[in-house]
This record gives sequence, structure tokens and C-alpha cells, in this order.
Amino acid sequence: MAGSSEQLLKKVFHAAEEKKAHDLVALNLQGISLVADYFVICHGNSDTQVLSIATEIRKSAEMAGYRVRVEGLDTARWVLVDMGDVVAHVFHRDEREYYHLERLWSDAKAVEIV
Repeated sequence: MAGSSEQLLKKVFHAAEEKKAHDLVALNLQGISLVADYFVICHGNSDTQVLSIATEIRKSAEMAGYRVRVEGLDTARWVLVDMGDVVAHVFHRDEREYYHLERLWSDAKAVEIV
């Protein structure tokens, strides 16, 4: 059974950590955007690692009862894992540097995950 957006955020964050995601950041978008409550942003250093991170996030969320939509698996350059209140952006290193979502959403506060 699905829980709160904060519980989902922790699952997503830890799933990305499990696959050694680089520069893992969680942004709180509440009160800033209607798109989602949280963005999780990270990157992998290879197509294989990007796919592995995105797959682990998807599996973790689905096992907890959340509905998941994934886009970008075919290219593994920017994979979007949309779970409603939490959206994970798993980039290949080069694309992360180019798009720099943290700058785009600079009004959002980073969230500490334990």
C-alpha cells in the first residue's frame, strides 16, 4: 500500500543510493510547483548505470504500491521516473551538466534524507 510523499521520497532516494547514483539531490517543490512535491536528481557515469538506477527506483516504488511511469529508458541519457508526488530525474553525467535542473529549480530547498 502506498504511503505519503515523504515515505516515497525516502524509498526513491535509498534506491538510487543502492545503485551508487552520483550527486544525489532531493528538492522540495511544495509551494513552488504543482508538478510534484519532490524531485530527486542524480546521475550515472554510463548508460548501464543510468538504467540500473532508474530500474531500482521503479522496482522500489512499485513494490511499495505506487504507480510508476518511466520515460527515456531507450536512450539512457535522461530517464524520468514519475511516481506522482515524487519525480526522479536520472541523468547520464553529460546531460546533467547540460540541463542543470538544480539551477532551474533554484527556489526549491534541498532535503536531507537519513
